Amino acid sequence: VQLQASGGGLVQAGGSLRLSCAASGRTFSSYAMGWFRQAPGKEREFVAVIRSSGGSTYYADSMKGRFSISRDNAKSTVYLQLNSLKPEDTAVYYCAARIWGSSAYADQGGYMYWGQGTQVTVSS
Repeated sequence: VQLQASGGGLVQAGGSLRLSCAASGRTFSSYAMGWFRQAPGKEREFVAVIRSSGGSTYYADSMKGRFSISRDNAKSTVYLQLNSLKPEDTAVYYCAARIWGSSAYADQGGYMYWGQGTQVTVSS
């Protein structure tokens, strides 16, 4: 599976962005899809994950209510809607794919495939 993230950019605090991650291959619907982010000088952290059917989603506590993950299996694409953005949300956002259940959903080691990342910059 190859993943291509897009949709990042420069936005003012309080604004919104929608990130997309397009997957190649015919097995997209078999994978749970996650988003992670890495801010400058910090470790990469879990943002959200959605199960293969799209029926269940999980978020990092600090992002609940502001971010929303969704997927369109017909388009082999996963989305991350970012609302009420804050300067501290500035980071490179990565999408990743995993088989559900192999480890905790926030465990980066459980993700088999990674996209190249898309930069989100939030100005104050």
